[in-house]
Amino acid sequence: MPLVNIRLARRDIPTTASEKAALIEGITDLMHRVLSKRRESVVVIIDEVDPENWGEGGESVVAIRQRRQTNSP
Repeated sequence: MPLVNIRLARRDIPTTASEKAALIEGITDLMHRVLSKRRESVVVIIDEVDPENWGEGGESVVAIRQRRQTNSP
């Protein structure tokens, strides 16, 4: 039974139930198409992580987003 874990940093505009459903369906289809896994055996878990608890390149996602907004035209 393949298990796929998707981790997303929470956004100001929350990920909707329909977006999550589309992710689950798309990942399931991908596992079926590429690895010939049975759709009913694919497990997809979506974890939404507080952006203060996620860092990249020595910065929190909060700091990265703020910097990107400041530098946007």
